[in-house]
Amino acid sequence: MNRPLILTSSAAIAAVLALAPLAFADAPKTKITQVAPKDLPAAVVKVVKAAAPTMTIKEAELKEREDRRYYDVEGTMPDGSEIEFDLLEKNGGWEIVETQRDIAWASAPKPVRDAAAASGKKITPVRVIESAQNDGMVIYELFAAGKPEEPSMEVSLKDGQVKVLEEVWPH
Repeated sequence: MNRPLILTSSAAIAAVLALAPLAFADAPKTKITQVAPKDLPAAVVKVVKAAAPTMTIKEAELKEREDRRYYDVEGTMPDGSEIEFDLLEKNGGWEIVETQRDIAWASAPKPVRDAAAASGKKITPVRVIESAQNDGMVIYELFAAGKPEEPSMEVSLKDGQVKVLEEVWPH
């Protein structure tokens, strides 16, 4: 006689947790290595200094995933503001693919603020990261109070077009 399998909530949770490693077994792994500023390759420093000559490099990470290598290089500007460059290794050289800096929400472009307000999501950002992509797009990452790990909303701006993103931007 076939009887349906009925799991209690704790048994269901245990089953999901037991299978979870299988779901992520094929997911690409990212190897992250801390790199002291003095140990950065000269080619990486040259690209960063070309973009921000007065930046003081404070820390860096090398990220390796799926045959790609990235450097995240963080530092400060003379006015104390922080800036971060994400560089991707391409054809034996390094290219900035993203530039990030914190900004005040009031200094975000009005169309971006308007789109966020019109989205229906009631977010008063306590932190805003302006993330300039190398294709001219700018992503505004809005962080809500008490949620510092992931943005609660992202809004893109490119060629005057503004869009509230439904998925997290990949960089």
